[in-house]
Amino acid sequence: MSKKIVILNGSPRKKGNTSTLVKTFTEGAESSGNTVTEFFLDGMEIHGCKGCFGGHSSRECPCVQKDDMAKIYPAVKESDVVVLASPLYYWNMSGQLRTAVDRLFALEEGDGNLLRGNGRASALLMAAEGNGFEDVVLYYDHLMEHLRWENLGHVLAGGNMDVGDVEGKPEVQEAYELGKSIV
Repeated sequence: MSKKIVILNGSPRKKGNTSTLVKTFTEGAESSGNTVTEFFLDGMEIHGCKGCFGGHSSRECPCVQKDDMAKIYPAVKESDVVVLASPLYYWNMSGQLRTAVDRLFALEEGDGNLLRGNGRASALLMAAEGNGFEDVVLYYDHLMEHLRWENLGHVLAGGNMDVGDVEGKPEVQEAYELGKSIV
């Protein structure tokens, strides 16, 4: 049975190294019959979480803020797998991705928690100039534990300063194989 996969791409570059990992992951996932929806977050208007606790998971748009998260919420609600993709910025995810992840909290509010649990899984795709992924992997692993999502793994591609540096590296094939393994 095919899976519905949502990719939250937090890269500011549509054709950067993170996007290469996303592209090959998508090719692998689609080759296994899955449906993939990618959100390129840098091209969207997404405001930071206000911490107002005014969200409600049963609403069509669970957050009180009206921005492009309204496009993401329904896709995440219907998803089986949520992939977080980002370049490494100061040992963490990009601001674009962190903002979207923070805003997903609205799906945990209200009558029914539509985010935590529910049989979802996740994977992490990252590219970086360096190789200091320890802090972001720790954050990601804690997030998976909190959300009670199955952790499908990480593809962490270090040593990529310029656009295109990731091409031909083993992590590109790893991203493809990770996508293909989702069945």
